[in-house]
Amino acid sequence: MTTRAAADGRNVVLTGFMATGKSTVGRLVAARLRYAFVDTDRVVEERHGPIRDIFANGGEERFRAIEREIAVELGALQALVISTGGGLMTDPVAADALSSTGHVVALRASAEVIYRRVGGPRAGERRPLLAGGDPLAIITALLDERAPVYAAYPQVDTDDRHPAMIADEVVAIVIGDAHPQPR
Repeated sequence: MTTRAAADGRNVVLTGFMATGKSTVGRLVAARLRYAFVDTDRVVEERHGPIRDIFANGGEERFRAIEREIAVELGALQALVISTGGGLMTDPVAADALSSTGHVVALRASAEVIYRRVGGPRAGERRPLLAGGDPLAIITALLDERAPVYAAYPQVDTDDRHPAMIADEVVAIVIGDAHPQPR
């Protein structure tokens, strides 16, 4: 039973580092649960313009403040699958707003797979956080820094796996979380 009732109407929040498949998998999970899909990065861009411009003009601090505002807003809604920006759940206010009303699942991938997915040595051209240095080294350092945040939630590996299989695993986690088995 993969319906809205199966997941109890609570939001499903997909977190994890950039390029772990949150948006792709999120759309599939939303279809399976008959939920609406929301990508926080797209909401940021719709309201405030390109993320690259936000970083250039206001820095990461401004970007995180915008993300926090959107997280609080989405946390008040129901029956959404929310794909977060990779660092959104590192903000305690944003994390609380989303986790208090949703099932959070962290998608993970190895640094090498992420590096490949974001464009290898040219990744900094498309991803502001990876600009100004060796993208693989930056990815590795940020993964290490964020590991405790992601580890707080059930994790699903996305390395070399088909998005449909990942979505099925996320749905199983969410339904199991909504209907825990008696011990």
